[in-house]
Formats: sequence, structure tokens, C-alpha cells
Amino acid sequence: MTINFDYEVTPSFDFDFEEMERQVVEACLDHEDCPYEVEVSILLTDNEQIRQINQEYRGIDAATDVLSFPVIEYKTAGSFEELEEEAPECFHPETGELLLGDIVISLERAKAQAEEYGHSLRRELAFLTAHSMFHLFGYDHMEDEERRCMEDKQEAVLQQLQILR
Repeated sequence: MTINFDYEVTPSFDFDFEEMERQVVEACLDHEDCPYEVEVSILLTDNEQIRQINQEYRGIDAATDVLSFPVIEYKTAGSFEELEEEAPECFHPETGELLLGDIVISLERAKAQAEEYGHSLRRELAFLTAHSMFHLFGYDHMEDEERRCMEDKQEAVLQQLQILR
């Protein structure tokens, strides 16, 4: 598994951020029974930068907590069947890893939400990463049933890792 970390902000954590992110990504992969080694990119930024990215890619001129940019267009969310035959371009030509996509997190927003919800920054960042990973697997939350499905998956991963509220 390859996780490419990039920082537009200088974070200061009382925990090992990159190790926690690896654990969350791995737990999400295991939860979905992903049969491949993967590559994912994670960018930590601030509200202004995520606002600009949100405006550019989604036409929404507002800061948000996390954005997900999946590489794969799944026929069925979380189904990795037939990817090698139907989407060979989704695999890194040198490593063979499945290219999942990019996760962009506003550290500024994550800190505010952690305080607002009364839990740790570690928990908020883990939640945002799990949430985004399920988007990279093709899940969405536009309908109530989809939202409940994603929430259940996110909660299962965080419970497994004992990253609780």
C-alpha cells in the first residue's frame, strides 16, 4: 500500500498522523475486502485552499471538511470485480497498485468540528479519512439509504480501530 502525504499546512499533532491514516485506510480496505494493494493520496490543507478546490472541481464556493476524488467509476459501490479487465488504467503501470484517488482534508475545519462535536482531533481526522475512503470505493450519501450504509461502514471501521467519540 502506498499513501502519498502532502501538506499545505504545518500540522502539529499529539499522535502519529501518518500511522493513524495508514491504519484507517487499511481498515477500510479490509472492511470492503479489497483484493489489491492500493495507492491513495492525502492532502492536508486549510479552509481557503479547500474552498478553492471545492469551487474549481464542484462549483461550490465554500470551505468544506473533506473532498474525495475517486479514480474509479464503479458499477456497484465497493465491488472490485472485473476492474483488471474493464479498467486496467486504474492500476499503476509500475507497481500494479490500484489507484483509488485523492483525499483532501481541511485541518482547520477538522479542528473546529472536533471541538464542536466534543471529541479528539485524532477521531475527527480518522472519521474524515474513513468517510472519504468509502467515497473512493464508490459509495455516496445522497439518499437516506446510502447515507445509512456509509455511516454504518464508517462506524464499523472506527469501532474496530477503537477510535471512539
